[in-house]
Amino acid sequence: MKDHRLRAKEWLLRAKSNLARARLGKASDDILYEDICFDAQQSVEKALKSMCVMHNIRFNKAHDISYLIDLLDAAGIILPKKLQRARLLTNYAVETRYLGDYTPVDRNMYEEALEIAEEVVKWVENNLENIP
Repeated sequence: MKDHRLRAKEWLLRAKSNLARARLGKASDDILYEDICFDAQQSVEKALKSMCVMHNIRFNKAHDISYLIDLLDAAGIILPKKLQRARLLTNYAVETRYLGDYTPVDRNMYEEALEIAEEVVKWVENNLENIP
């Protein structure tokens, strides 16, 4: 099995990749806000999973940001209050990826999702650097 530091860095690399895609925004009319919000959600999910791996916290394969935040919290790793709003992104994991009955995602919702994702990824990256 790979060293947990290496695995944590791999998760963070994937988080940053999703964040980079989310930052591209609506480069064309063919791109839906729902899809780039999904990338923002994925960046947060993978960043938090990176923290879990670094701290040897086992997690289920789930797309629930609240679940990951609660796992970290139970281990004494508390996300700053400002980052707790990342829980909002869980809806972009499944609900808005498929046709259905949901509030259409607009530019403001996208900008909020992107801002949250950037803050969480930065926080995780800074915290991973400080782990001995």
